[in-house]
Amino acid sequence: MKPLITALVDTYNHERYIEQALVSVLEQGLSPAELEIVVVDDGSTDQTPSIIQKFVPRVKHVRKKNGGQASALNAGFAEARGVIVAFLDGDDWWAKGKLLTVADALERHPAVAAVGHGHYEFHESTNETSLRVPQQRALISMADREATRIAALHRRFLLPSALTVRRKVLEWIMPIPEEMLFIADVPLQAAALVMGTLILEQPLFYYRCHAQNLYAIDPNDDAKLCRKYQMTELVCERVSRRLLELGVPQESVSEFLAGVWVEAKRFRLGRFGGSRQDAFRTEMEAFRAAPPNPSLGFSGTLHWARLCFSRHEASTKFAIGMRRKTSGATGIGCLGRTLQDRIDGKILRVYL
Repeated sequence: MKPLITALVDTYNHERYIEQALVSVLEQGLSPAELEIVVVDDGSTDQTPSIIQKFVPRVKHVRKKNGGQASALNAGFAEARGVIVAFLDGDDWWAKGKLLTVADALERHPAVAAVGHGHYEFHESTNETSLRVPQQRALISMADREATRIAALHRRFLLPSALTVRRKVLEWIMPIPEEMLFIADVPLQAAALVMGTLILEQPLFYYRCHAQNLYAIDPNDDAKLCRKYQMTELVCERVSRRLLELGVPQESVSEFLAGVWVEAKRFRLGRFGGSRQDAFRTEMEAFRAAPPNPSLGFSGTLHWARLCFSRHEASTKFAIGMRRKTSGATGIGCLGRTLQDRIDGKILRVYL
């Protein structure tokens, strides 16, 4: 008989954290018939594998060559048998009662395909814990542009260790492109939202902030910053393509991804440089992702910018003041931010 739930844990070089993560799964109090535990070790080079072995045979230990987060998630799903799959990063841990709470929510809401929830944010450097919870319970989806805009405000409650999905969600979106070495949970978030997700107000896991977090990078480390934003752009491009192939409306896909995608491009251009054409294309993407019926001044300014670029008349210092007077504008750009486009020693400044 298939277990009700699979706890899918992915880990890489988490020797300091993986035991706490696995103990938190076992302390959910479910029997082996109810709960299957699959741990994917993505080629760890520290003591992580030997620590996981202490939990065998209660956990299924999947060892693989290092290939990144997407490959680990694909390998884990290939082993998972549960009708519900709950994710856990190897450096986080679940609160007691998490699995029973999310399983009950799914049972009470059969039309919902996934559950997310609040969390505790634990800062290892200071030993401080902060509470991160939504104001209230919410049903979110990508049914249309407005629904997707609201859903995007709840993405912080769909972190991997907060996400529990029905198996059909993964069958619909998997496999994840394995170029996604990290940030590979975005396709899972998108799939959950397309099918409908319930966000619970309870904090049901602990998110550990530490120096080795792949997404928490020293702002002075240019090489890692560049890699982070390049990966963000790649993930957005692949997820956008996949969702469109699966029939998700263009406006919903744009609303879900455009803010993150544009910000990544702006940061890369400002920090590491790029072409005028790339800078302009990025601003046009931001414009297209803005709310309908922007002010005449805003659209007129961008039209003038288009003409300047098409005629190769852009000066070395070119400022565009963009104000959005429509209410409820989505936060693609912010007034006062400077994008620097370095071309042959010249600097193009676009003020947003």
